[in-house]
Amino acid sequence: MRLNLIAFCLGIWLLQQQATLPPVRWLWLLPLLMSVLWLPAASRRLAEFARRLGVALLCAALGFAWAAWRADARLAERLPMHWQGVDIELVGVIADLPHANARGERFVFDVEQVLTPNAPLMQRVQLTRYWPREAAHFEPRMRAGERWQLTVRMKMPYGTSNPHGFDLEAWMLERRINASGYVRETPTPQKIAAQAPTHTAWIAATRAVVRERIFATLNAAPYAGVIAALVVGDQRSIPHDQWRAFTRTGVNHLLSISGLHVTMIAALAGWLVASVWRRLPRHAERLPARQAGLAAAALAALGYALLAGFQVPAQRTLFMLIVLALAFWGRREPRPFTALIVALFAVLLIDPWAVLSAGFWLSFGAIAAILWVSFGRITLPNKLRGWVTVQGAVTLALAPVLLLLFQQVSLISPLANAVAIPLVSWLITPLALLGVLIPPLWHAAAWLMAWLGAGLSWASSLPLAVTSLPAPDAWATMLALTGTVWMLLPRGFPLRLLGLLLWLPLLFPLRDAIAPDHFRADVIDVGQGTAVLIRTANRALLYDTGAAFADSDSGERIVVPFLRASGVGALSGLIVTHDDNDHSGGMRSVLRDLPTGWLLHGLPAASPLLEGVPAARHCMRGQRWTWDGVLFEILNPVSTAYAETERRDNDYSCVLRVSNGRHSLLLTGDGERRTELELLESGQLAPVRVLLAGHHGSLTSSIAEFVAATQPEWVVFTQGYRNRYGHPHPQVEARFRGIDARLLRSDSGGMIRFDFGEARVEASQYRPVHRRYWQADFSQP
Repeated sequence: MRLNLIAFCLGIWLLQQQATLPPVRWLWLLPLLMSVLWLPAASRRLAEFARRLGVALLCAALGFAWAAWRADARLAERLPMHWQGVDIELVGVIADLPHANARGERFVFDVEQVLTPNAPLMQRVQLTRYWPREAAHFEPRMRAGERWQLTVRMKMPYGTSNPHGFDLEAWMLERRINASGYVRETPTPQKIAAQAPTHTAWIAATRAVVRERIFATLNAAPYAGVIAALVVGDQRSIPHDQWRAFTRTGVNHLLSISGLHVTMIAALAGWLVASVWRRLPRHAERLPARQAGLAAAALAALGYALLAGFQVPAQRTLFMLIVLALAFWGRREPRPFTALIVALFAVLLIDPWAVLSAGFWLSFGAIAAILWVSFGRITLPNKLRGWVTVQGAVTLALAPVLLLLFQQVSLISPLANAVAIPLVSWLITPLALLGVLIPPLWHAAAWLMAWLGAGLSWASSLPLAVTSLPAPDAWATMLALTGTVWMLLPRGFPLRLLGLLLWLPLLFPLRDAIAPDHFRADVIDVGQGTAVLIRTANRALLYDTGAAFADSDSGERIVVPFLRASGVGALSGLIVTHDDNDHSGGMRSVLRDLPTGWLLHGLPAASPLLEGVPAARHCMRGQRWTWDGVLFEILNPVSTAYAETERRDNDYSCVLRVSNGRHSLLLTGDGERRTELELLESGQLAPVRVLLAGHHGSLTSSIAEFVAATQPEWVVFTQGYRNRYGHPHPQVEARFRGIDARLLRSDSGGMIRFDFGEARVEASQYRPVHRRYWQADFSQP
């Protein structure tokens, strides 16, 4: 049975790797595969092996078909492409806690009725209602559980596309979010009078009330957001600096509604009920204490998951606990790994997209590691040694997965978790939950959390708190996991330390070397903005850093993770072209997270971005340097430009040309007509192989004379999907097509890579090559 269940799960995983959903006609193969069920059990080993293999393949096919059917139904609910940007009037309920930031309120909206004729019916959408521009103080207007009539403009789910980057479209698919957009203020949004609430609205409203009580009780306590996250799952209430400290120390899984918390609360409730039940003989005769404890554990897990908003991670844990409770319900003890596999099967049967989540792999991986070192051993260690063994096993087993998913591992995580797990799971979280009934207990929970937070903040600042490695190959990760299994075998097995040898490909990965006189340019997909990584044989330069958002920035979310995954642990130099947010917004995060040799910029001298930044100077025409046989030149602005008070910000852009003597790359930032005329007058321009279009393809740039002088073979437009500026302008595209240039766009191509060699320039786009079925084709806006 275990083999067949694993095969079913592998079939689900295989479907999630497909670029397109399979045609329905392939389902006719299932009856043919089912014929293996009628084969009689054979006595010969080879025949019996063939029969079992056939059954396993059938189960894999069934898992593949099940996931395909679920995916086809889920994709059918999405907003059709031709309804993007069209006003649609909806009636529905705010189904989650709204998140307020400097721009507005973002919330999930469960649609009950579509009032616009012929408009598609979507189940759930994500909306933003922006603050009024004239308002000096913002008061929340949208509350969880309220029913509203809204006029909205939406687009299909879309996210940036980079190697090892976060897949927003997959995240939205799993959560059944069919579109995203914003609320129109004309006509005025109408709050509808209270009606009989749905269960979703009631849960959302209850969570909102509890969150408001937490913040009202704790007032300005530094860790009030953590208490709200532990009780109602509002992870966004945790301040950014605190969350960063939790991540660097490897305890971030504890400070949100995680599988561990749901499990601990269930275990605590089950233990309490079972202990009391044993002292009630009449009740114990009708229902054994063990079964009463299991029922209480399942109900406690359900209640906690509902209070936390029934989020996907909590759902997975709840399903797993229910399966395990059923497995242990009888008097016969089940095999632990069999129960785990059944739980894995149940989770993927309900949620086939769980395999796309890092939490899924980390949760089941941690439980498997605990079972591997805890069950089936002849001698049991004492409690202290057992705790150390389990903590070490989990750390060792999850390290390869963390490196594959996030390219970094917290070195102090074992020690930090050894302190944080019992404190958070057995003291802070129970106190926080009991605070719903006895609010003063929230002060005790916040006090303990402040004590723990101070220690974690100090630990996160240690130089060796986190180690980063390039993203490993899947085969290297599997080898390391195999080595981990070997090293964690019981004492007495020979040569256990040889398992470390299987870690070597993970710790010392083969790098894609760049030859001298060659260079590579990666145009990172940061949405509406610019960030370009240029690498030679031994150096790395970052040109711009993407935009800053209300609660984070592209540097932290996209650029730094991409650099780490690419094996860039330090930058030789950084160029921030000018003072526009979509080019400079991620600068501080990049400088904080990566050692950087120097900074060239086109920022005002008094820019707050430059505070505390050493080795920073303005870029000026005439600056040049050579790395590994590759020439870098700053072509504009001239040194006197920074004294011009009437010069537009865009025309301070640092213009960079990179050349290996045979092929060249030209980057002009947001330089407009004035910048291009200055370049033409300087006599520096010559034909280039690749041009990053100025100002994202705006009509203010790429004048006809500039296009004729540069004659690029490739032109790249960095832009957000359906951006409000209309970039790139059709006239600009027509100018480049007029010289037979090949046009590439980051919104449809994702990360775009150019390899500049001796004989030619090779171009590749990440999104089309690594496309998955949930990612729509955005080649046509």
